[in-house]
Amino acid sequence: MRANPVFVAVDTPDLARAQALARAVGAHVGGLKLGLEFFMANGPAGVRAIGELGLPVFLDVKLHDIPNTVAGALRSLSVLDLAVVNVHAGGGAAMLAAAREACPARTKLIAVTVLTSLDDPDMAAMGVGDGAAAQVARLAGLTRAAGLDGIVCSPHEVAAMKAAWPKGYFVVPGVRPEGAEVGDQKRVMTPRAARDAGASMLVIGRPITGAADPAAAAAAIAASL
Repeated sequence: MRANPVFVAVDTPDLARAQALARAVGAHVGGLKLGLEFFMANGPAGVRAIGELGLPVFLDVKLHDIPNTVAGALRSLSVLDLAVVNVHAGGGAAMLAAAREACPARTKLIAVTVLTSLDDPDMAAMGVGDGAAAQVARLAGLTRAAGLDGIVCSPHEVAAMKAAWPKGYFVVPGVRPEGAEVGDQKRVMTPRAARDAGASMLVIGRPITGAADPAAAAAAIAASL
């Protein structure tokens, strides 16, 4: 993968728009993140079409099911040339192990810990009384023990996770340039601060894709790093 850690979240069901965005920002980013909105509308053929543009692709499908189903889904996705794909760490040790066995070695396999749209009160409402950071640490340990490459966590936890797992690969959403709208994200940080904290990949969507000039927005973020 490229040295540039910025992956643009191309969260649109419109293949033509996704392709146009990818072409516009390609010179200023390290890759593209394709999420469920894109995948549900365009499927594997859409992923192939985006991959033909020459940028690494992170397929953000967050698989979470019984071990056999997740393994089967990853085997189905193995026909795609993916740089990164993810599962939910909350699926448990057996699911993570099955995912690791099914995922091609050429593709980094990471696990989502706690979504960046959640904060400590949200965690308490779900029965996790000691907060998001503690839950991230627990799930990161489970993920590492299963042999995955890394985790998805917010920028607020990445420094501690990097210290505990020096060779881990840390994908960090919830990244917003200074002054940008936070939207539905709750645990956020600027790109430079998140990178300095230990992020391997910075997933940035709306500050780039929603800008009047996505290429200029992407270039500005890259320059800030």
